[in-house]
Amino acid sequence: MSETSQMSEPSRPDYFDWWRQSTPEARRALAAASFGWMLDSFDVMLYALVLASLIVDLGLSKLTAGVLGSITLLAAAAGGLVFGVIADRYGRIRALIGSVLIYAVFTAACGFAQNVVQLALFRILLGLGMGGEWASGAALVSETWPDKHRGKALGIMQSSWAVGYALAALAAGLILPWKGWRAVFFVGILPAFFTLLVRRGVEEPEVWKRSAVSSEGSVHRFRRIFQRDLRPVTIAVTLMNACTLFAWWGFNLWVPAYLSLPRDRGGVGLSAHAMSGTVIGMQVGMWLGYVSFGFLSDLFGRKRCYVLYLILAALLMFFYARVHTSWLLMALGPVVAFFGTGYYTGFAAVTAEIYETRIRATAQGFTYNAGRIASAAAPFAVGSMAQRHGFGIAFAIAGTAFVMAALCWIWIPETKGRPLI
Repeated sequence: MSETSQMSEPSRPDYFDWWRQSTPEARRALAAASFGWMLDSFDVMLYALVLASLIVDLGLSKLTAGVLGSITLLAAAAGGLVFGVIADRYGRIRALIGSVLIYAVFTAACGFAQNVVQLALFRILLGLGMGGEWASGAALVSETWPDKHRGKALGIMQSSWAVGYALAALAAGLILPWKGWRAVFFVGILPAFFTLLVRRGVEEPEVWKRSAVSSEGSVHRFRRIFQRDLRPVTIAVTLMNACTLFAWWGFNLWVPAYLSLPRDRGGVGLSAHAMSGTVIGMQVGMWLGYVSFGFLSDLFGRKRCYVLYLILAALLMFFYARVHTSWLLMALGPVVAFFGTGYYTGFAAVTAEIYETRIRATAQGFTYNAGRIASAAAPFAVGSMAQRHGFGIAFAIAGTAFVMAALCWIWIPETKGRPLI
């Protein structure tokens, strides 16, 4: 081919150029945060996947099962607040390792529970670690990636939740019929070994090292996020996250039980293998939703993409709540998961771009986990409504929360492209 023809040939777009523009340290940080979040999902969602068996074996009502889900989220809220401060004070890596160890050990402990009280105690302790992982991991990724590619990197990190959920569904589908629900929980100890790799291969972000975090107390950092210039957006972001978390947990915690319970108890009546396959299919849609949001929000903006995903999620969930045909549920599940979860990619980017480094993990921990406190009512509320009126009405309530979350964006500014300070 002649030199002229080579020059005239249009260059092909390089879809992975954004990845090569990062540093090796940034890629290692993303890998650590992604694996931590994936394993967090794996451990915490095991409860939802064995819930139908727990209801039978421990004699739980839907109401009690919902309460157990709610107290886990309350504990996660407390863990997120505490580990956010730890991450700002002592470093992102230490907070990440500590949170992973806690949730791994106490997930496995759930397999030894002999009654509801013991199970509740282990779920509370598990929740403390679960809540802490997100704040430290999100800050770690946000501070190591270039501004114009932050959304993409956080999309990869957030998408690992879907991978963890799918692996949990696979583990439950294989182990539950074979060894029962206790053995499923025992698998949850595996993330503890991951912390050894993080400790040896990942460094603290330079922007955190340069900050004056160590000279400020936690009280000062909490006071800063509620000062006049930040108070309105802090409240709006927290309320928005409360609504999305309410919708997500109200729906996703009960979907496996809804699919597994017999029709005379309000469910669809799928076998363990069919339920597992349906949930895994939803995680494919969830993963695509996470990743697509990262790319789209870097291109079109955080606000526009967030509102679009939330409105479509609400409409799809209203429809899903009225479907009772197994094949249609399997087909619709990935689409609901795509829009009903993908927006979470934007939360870490928005909060990282609003708050400065010295308070970033504290602010992210507060806005995410204070919202989680409110959302802790979701498993209880949905379980109670399902007990009295069926899953259709219960899931519709979760869809309404998505609409309320979209309205909160009236008070949240566009942050795309803001450099971290």
